[in-house]
Amino acid sequence: MLSHRRIRHGFALALVLIVSALLVGNATAGPYSALVVEVESERVLFSQNAEELRHPASLTKMMTLYLTFEALARKQISLDDRLVASRYAVSRPPSRIGLRAGETIAVEEAILALVTQSANDAATVLAESLGGSEPGFAAMMNAKARQLGMNNSVFYNASGLPNPDQVTTAWDMFRLGKALLKDFPEYYPYFSTDHFNFGGSSFHNHNHLLKNYPGADGIKTGFVNASGFNLVASAKRNGSRLIGVVFGGSTHSRRDAHMRDILDDGFDRLEGREPVQRYALMQPSDVPTLLRRPPNVTDEQDMLRYARRTQARSPAPKNSQEANQSKQASSSWHVRVGQFKNEKQAEQRLSQAMKAAPTALRHSKAAISRHGKTSYVAYFKGLDRNDAAQACKQLGRKRIQCSLAVASN
Repeated sequence: MLSHRRIRHGFALALVLIVSALLVGNATAGPYSALVVEVESERVLFSQNAEELRHPASLTKMMTLYLTFEALARKQISLDDRLVASRYAVSRPPSRIGLRAGETIAVEEAILALVTQSANDAATVLAESLGGSEPGFAAMMNAKARQLGMNNSVFYNASGLPNPDQVTTAWDMFRLGKALLKDFPEYYPYFSTDHFNFGGSSFHNHNHLLKNYPGADGIKTGFVNASGFNLVASAKRNGSRLIGVVFGGSTHSRRDAHMRDILDDGFDRLEGREPVQRYALMQPSDVPTLLRRPPNVTDEQDMLRYARRTQARSPAPKNSQEANQSKQASSSWHVRVGQFKNEKQAEQRLSQAMKAAPTALRHSKAAISRHGKTSYVAYFKGLDRNDAAQACKQLGRKRIQCSLAVASN
C-alpha cells in the first residue's frame, strides 16, 4: 500500500500540473519552443517545438559575432582596428550605444557592444566593415549558416531587427552556440562580460543568468514582438556543459525562470536524478507560427540577391536630419488597448492584442503606463499611421478596445 506521504506528494504534484495548465494561456508572447542539449554528446535533455521556425531577434547577433571572430582568427582584422560608423548604421533603431555618423569604434568595442547592450548600430558597423554592405554581410551569414548545418535559418540583417522572413529554429541556435564555443574558445569569454563602458555610458549585460544561475557563462538574449523574449544560454557543472534555447517568453523574467528550470532538469538527467518538471511559467503558446520555410538558395550570389531585398525595401536615409524626420513620420503613433486596475491585467491585454494583430503590431513595442495608484494603461508604441490603423481594424474584429494617438515629441 502507498504511504500517506506518497499520496500527499502525488496530490501536490497533480495540483501543480493543474495550475500549470491554467497558466498556459498567458505564458508566452510569441510562439514557444525550447531545447536543452549536452554539448559533447548532443544528447537531447529537453525539447519542445525545437524544429519549428521562429524569429531570432537579437540572437541573430550570435552569427554576426561568429563571422567577426572568424575574421579575427584569419587576421583579416584585429581587435584594435577602428571601424567607421555610416549614416545607415547610426540610423538603426534601438538598442544602440549612440554612435554618430563618421565616428569610429574599435572592433573589440563593437564586440562588447553586441554582447552587453545588443547594440544595433554597432552590429551594422561590423556588417558593413566585413561584408561591404549589410546585404552583402547577410549573404555571408546565410553561407555560414549552411556550412554549420543551420539549414532552417535565413538572415536579412546583422542585428535581428524585425523582418518577417528572418527565421531560425531552436536546433539551429544550438548549433550556432556550440560552434561559437568550439571554434573560438579564445573569444567565447566575451559572452560573460558583465558591463561595457563607451561614450561616457555603462552598458550592462542583458543575460541575467550570468549572475543568478551557477555555472552559466553566456550566450545571448533577444526580443522582438513577433518572437517574445528569447535566450540562448550555456552552463557547465561537474564537467558537463549544456546549451539551452528558449523562444517565446512573455517577459524576460519568465523566460529566464524557464531556462533555469529546463537546465536544472537537464543536469538532473545527466546525473541520473529524476527531473522535477517545473514548467508552470512557460508552456506551448496558442499563437500560430505563420512562418514560411526559407527559399532554396543554392550559392552565395543567390543569397546576396535574396538579402538585398530588405535594403531595397528600406533605403538608408541620406543624412541624420532626414533620418530623424523619417523616424518621427513613420514611428510616431500609439495604439491604446485598455485601462486596467492592475499591471497583470494590462500585460494580459497586450498579449491578447498581439495575438489578434500580429502583423500590424510586429514593429511596435508593448508598454504599460501607470496613472495614479490603481490605473494601468496598456498600449503599443512606435507604429506608423498605416500599421496603427490596421491594428485597430484587426483588434476591432476581435472586440478588443483600441484607440489611436500621435506620440508627442
